[in-house]
Amino acid sequence: MTMHTLILKSPLAGWALPLEDVPDPVFAQRMAGDGIGIDPTGDVLHAPCDGQIFPMPGSKHALTLRSAGGADLLLHLGIETVALAGEGFQSLVRSGEQVRCGQPLLRFDLDLIARRARSAVTPILVVSGGTVRRCDVNRPLRVGDFLMEIEVAAVPKETAAAHGEMELRHAFRAAFDHGIHARPAALIVSALKPFSARVSMHARGRQANARSAVALMALGVSRDEVIEIHAVGEDAAAAIAALSALLGAAAAAPVTLPADVTPHVLDERIALPERLPAVIAHRGLALGRAVQMQQAIPSIVERSSKIPQQESGMLLAAIDAVRVHLETLIAVQRGEQRTILIAHVELIQDPELHERAEHWIGQGRSAAFGWHQAIAASSAALSALADPHIKERNADLRDLEIQVLRVLDGQSPSAGAALPEDAILLADELLPSQLIALDRTRIAGLCCARGGPTSHVAIIAAALGIPALVAAGAQVLQIAEGAELLLDANHGWLRIAPTDDERQRVRRTLSEQRERNVVDLAAAATRAETRDQVPIAVLANLGAAVEAALAVTRGADGCGLLRSEFLFLQRQLPPDEDEQRREYQSILDALDGRVLTIRTLDIGGDKPIPYLPLPPEDNPALGLRGLRTSLASPDLLKTQLRAILQLQPLAQCRVLLPMVTDVDEIRVVRAVMQECQHELGIAITPKLGAMIETPASALLADQLLLEADFLSIGTNDLSQYVLAMDRGHPQLAARLDALHPAVLRLIGSVAAAGHALGREVAVCGGLASDPDAIPVLIGLGIRELSAVPTAIPELKRIIRTLRIGACRELAQQALGLTGAAAVRELAIAWRAKRSEGSGD
Repeated sequence: MTMHTLILKSPLAGWALPLEDVPDPVFAQRMAGDGIGIDPTGDVLHAPCDGQIFPMPGSKHALTLRSAGGADLLLHLGIETVALAGEGFQSLVRSGEQVRCGQPLLRFDLDLIARRARSAVTPILVVSGGTVRRCDVNRPLRVGDFLMEIEVAAVPKETAAAHGEMELRHAFRAAFDHGIHARPAALIVSALKPFSARVSMHARGRQANARSAVALMALGVSRDEVIEIHAVGEDAAAAIAALSALLGAAAAAPVTLPADVTPHVLDERIALPERLPAVIAHRGLALGRAVQMQQAIPSIVERSSKIPQQESGMLLAAIDAVRVHLETLIAVQRGEQRTILIAHVELIQDPELHERAEHWIGQGRSAAFGWHQAIAASSAALSALADPHIKERNADLRDLEIQVLRVLDGQSPSAGAALPEDAILLADELLPSQLIALDRTRIAGLCCARGGPTSHVAIIAAALGIPALVAAGAQVLQIAEGAELLLDANHGWLRIAPTDDERQRVRRTLSEQRERNVVDLAAAATRAETRDQVPIAVLANLGAAVEAALAVTRGADGCGLLRSEFLFLQRQLPPDEDEQRREYQSILDALDGRVLTIRTLDIGGDKPIPYLPLPPEDNPALGLRGLRTSLASPDLLKTQLRAILQLQPLAQCRVLLPMVTDVDEIRVVRAVMQECQHELGIAITPKLGAMIETPASALLADQLLLEADFLSIGTNDLSQYVLAMDRGHPQLAARLDALHPAVLRLIGSVAAAGHALGREVAVCGGLASDPDAIPVLIGLGIRELSAVPTAIPELKRIIRTLRIGACRELAQQALGLTGAAAVRELAIAWRAKRSEGSGD
């Protein structure tokens, strides 16, 4: 083996530090490699030797340099500078460029780094191909001064797996905040040190040696991107198991480690806090035991010994088995669960998925590998989009991937785990099929490390009445199996090991709640009016025909919002006029004389449809969505209006337009409706309303009511536009509260405009289902609420305890506060005081 010495020159002016003094354990403990730290005083990084710049997609704060002898060097400017997303850094060279020692490589803003990063100290590391023999520390440096002497040895490339060696492939998601940059790459490399297996990582059509931090960083993997680990060797399974623990995902199959091998996971588990904050997906309280729900991914063998036609037949049979399984579940499910399963049936038959899988099978790959690659490609396309609601549909793809892989592995599509009583489910991201397959009577609550409040699992949890939290972070996965937990989805936190007092208080609250639910349901059919006899209509938000009958049993006075998208999504062609008419009529019939409010198609943004291709948008929430999309597709709008106009009795129906911003939009739709009436010979004109979802429509409510017959306030979108916080953003979702005084002031002004003109103003967003908000909304002048069906009995009971005057006083106090948290505290205290009988 050829050995030679390489002298590295200082790339920076500054102070030389021993590596153990670098303020980051990954670098200080030499997890990423050996070397030195420099506290810089200049603003230009230079080449420490001759070499080639190694590609590092998306990393402006760090460079890698491969010396002529093959040693890989990492020059990482500052600590935790990845969070700056490139701000303050200017590259002076190109990836792949050959550079000379002392050549300027990177210019940086030292003042900005000092202010906004954890530290400006810059590690200079030998990450592979060389050994540090000598370095001088604790001294000042000028650019070009001696830095290190390293010994470089040319290492032969690894050969392919010998015949008969264990070969495993497993897919994971990169859960690191900023993708696989220097620190996560170092963790992966160090985790593999106890094992001899040859391990590679595959992503974006490229592969990298998983033992090289530089190679891993060069893949440019982003957060939540799918990566595949390929391990070859006697201890391949143990290596996969070690990475499973590090990457926060379960191994594809149970793994037994040799007695003398302990996977080296660098993130040692710190003591968990007693209370973990999270985002509320469905409100409620739960007390129970932790059940970790890690979804095992079946093994995937890449190469097939069968001919492609056999593998294709196996894949088609597996897909058909999953389709039959889903259709069997559809027959016994209702509501949101049924709607989501129907969407999964459509999705699993997507021709693009089949074509992509067949492409890989045609190249000699197995059916499992082809299906995995097809899902990974579609998932990567969704992950590349900016809108978090679209990204949440990735869970549906992963769900279908695992179900098909299970069938190919000789298992049933979904396995319902045996649960203890009062189970609180913990998962990285629970999949819809997992939740549907479980015994609902044993589930007390659920908490996911990832996911969002609009994910399908969150929707199913709400439909089943399961208290649910999401976006709680990876610490959820460290909670011990069987640990006692208190899940508070009213305030957004998970409590580990509650005290005796807390347990007794929650048990008492849950017992009282069950008793109240029985009484509330018995009284739900009676209309709701305040103690001073002001009627408040409580209607239901519906997303499918099967939910209408349930809403009636829950006491709904009608449907205040039918999300008609359920007919249009997850299909290759739009529903025709007759199909729409039949579906709407079945809902109208189920409401048995009650009002039906049909919102016209609300697509675009987080709800794209394949037969209406929309241009890619940097910010879909501010682009073609809602009524804008319908006006751009007049044939779809006209077909929907014609279907609605043929309903009987038509006088029982209302039409609601989403995302209205000015009067002209309503006038255009009214003209189209009149044209449809003339064509159909229909004289009755249903009421035409507009949704208030933007600050513009709220401020112009008085103008809109000159053309609209009623208004309905969508507080979910209104809040995100007023507060400039995306409602699907996991870091901001907890702060996005429609009880913010700015949102409430707009609601009050819209209600006042409706009162002045004698027109109805409803609230149909999430705030209408929030018990704390009901007195405030009534105090602001709202007289119609449209809520989730399960909330209606409780809302009616609350309304019957209120007086209009007291609600007005509460609302005025709320408008004078400075933030949503203060308003919610006020509302909770106000309700608590009344429940104690301390006054009206």
